[in-house]
Amino acid sequence: MSQSRETAFHPITSKKAAGFMEEAGWWWVTSYGDTDAEYRAVREGVGMWDLSPLNKWEFRGPDALEAVQRMHSNDVLGMRAGQVRYGAFLDEDGLLVDDGTVFMHAGDHLWVCTNGNEHVEYFTDAIKGLDASFAYIAPDLPSMQVQGPKAMDLLSSLTGADLQKMRYFTFLPEQVRVGGVPVWISRTGFSGELGFELFLRPEHALDLWGVIEEAGAVPYGADIIEPLRVETGMVVTGYDYELHQRSPFDLGLDRTVALGAEGEFMGKGHLREIAKNPPNRFKTIRLRGEVLPEYGATVRCEGEEIGVLTSPATSPLFGGLGLAILRTEDSADGTQVDVELAEGTAEGTVDVLAIYDPQKRKPRV
Repeated sequence: MSQSRETAFHPITSKKAAGFMEEAGWWWVTSYGDTDAEYRAVREGVGMWDLSPLNKWEFRGPDALEAVQRMHSNDVLGMRAGQVRYGAFLDEDGLLVDDGTVFMHAGDHLWVCTNGNEHVEYFTDAIKGLDASFAYIAPDLPSMQVQGPKAMDLLSSLTGADLQKMRYFTFLPEQVRVGGVPVWISRTGFSGELGFELFLRPEHALDLWGVIEEAGAVPYGADIIEPLRVETGMVVTGYDYELHQRSPFDLGLDRTVALGAEGEFMGKGHLREIAKNPPNRFKTIRLRGEVLPEYGATVRCEGEEIGVLTSPATSPLFGGLGLAILRTEDSADGTQVDVELAEGTAEGTVDVLAIYDPQKRKPRV
């Protein structure tokens, strides 16, 4: 285990977890022994997830804002302190290098969260000529997600901060105390529910875990993340796309491409052309049958290949589901498709992206 990092919560989670997996240089809890209860906690109550392995970077300097804008598809230059923006990190052709969030503390101080951790060369090249620097800070900034329809009530009982005033995709740049523990709070998450992320220093991690769990949150692990994210149309690099192969429009990230904003980012001209007539759409496929297709399975309509199933999952609410990149002309809701299996095919029906909550109302309540 010495070759991979243990999170700051590990001294507690190692005693409670039913299993671990190694991914991207970290140990992740797979579950705490009852995945059905963990899933229900997030969808019906409140769950807590150690997401410390999320890759976090700090950008500082007079040109920090412009530096991040060069890489990010959303309107970074238009951000105010306390705002969070989600979008794509791009190459010169407008293709994805990663996707993730930007937290603006001030014009010369931002946090950037990414899926991948091998971005030193990419960041270095992108900010050449600017008075800005960056550092990898994930080991020094563990984080916990508190997600579910009762998350607001639980956290409000533990802090004097007025969380009701926080809008979706905002955070508090100054630390507040939750159960006496100093944290930064953002109203963000990876569940499709009302939720928060808590960022803190490693020395406070065990205290925070105790406070949140004692207040009634149910710990959950990575095993339920696939159904949660597939239900809500959330993408992950290495599963839904490979680096330098897909545009944001292939993955349903249209709203995060700020073509009309002032900021210039890599590939903006290419994306402006793609936006006129996107060749692919990102949709949900509702699957029938007992066998779930594999990641990357071919999708066909009337025998013709029309796309790829990027992420399959078995949903406790909907049964078999998959996220899929489909040719635009074959992506209408209700289209009947066949998805390749190791032997034979699985029948499916194209449906809306984010089948659980297409309008994203739940995180905003």
